[in-house]
Order: sequence, then structure tokens, then C-alpha cells
Amino acid sequence: MNAMQEKLFLELRQTRDEIENSLKSKQRQNWLRIILEEELQDLNAAIQKFENGSYGQCEISGELIPEDLLKIIPTLRSLKDSEDVESYCKKSVSVSFL
Repeated sequence: MNAMQEKLFLELRQTRDEIENSLKSKQRQNWLRIILEEELQDLNAAIQKFENGSYGQCEISGELIPEDLLKIIPTLRSLKDSEDVESYCKKSVSVSFL
């Protein structure tokens, strides 16, 4: 495991612990609880991949997911997922509009 992967692994575990603690609170709205539980599943899957040596591999093609993408979304499962995420990102304003 390289330094970047070690850092991501630590962040994943810390985030998992924070979400688990948050879920213990019974004051969470149902919609928020659902989101947190889904995120917890993604975190656990990423941690499992670290432990079995397959972290960073696309689940569809087997190709390596670029480290830059994993730094942004450490729970990314496939290259296809990264395309889906791009549709939610803000697009920069074109100079022609200014």
C-alpha cells in the first residue's frame, strides 16, 4: 500500500466510524438515516477491497481507476460511476456569457 492509499484507507475508516456513531443517534430523520446507511455500505465495501487487495479496480472492467478520481471519491466502484458523478458537478461559466 502506498502513502496515498494508506491515507485514503485511514479516511475511509474514520468516516465509517463517524457514520456508525451518527446512526446510533435515534434523532435522525428517516431520509437521512437511509442516506447514511447507503454511505456506510459503500465505505465497508471500499474497506473490504483494501483488505483483499482489490481497491482501485473497476468492478466492471477490472481496469485501475485513476488515483485522482479515488482521492475525490474514495468509494468509487467503477469508471462508469465516475461518469455518472460528472453529471452532478457544476459546469464552469463560459467566458462568452460574461
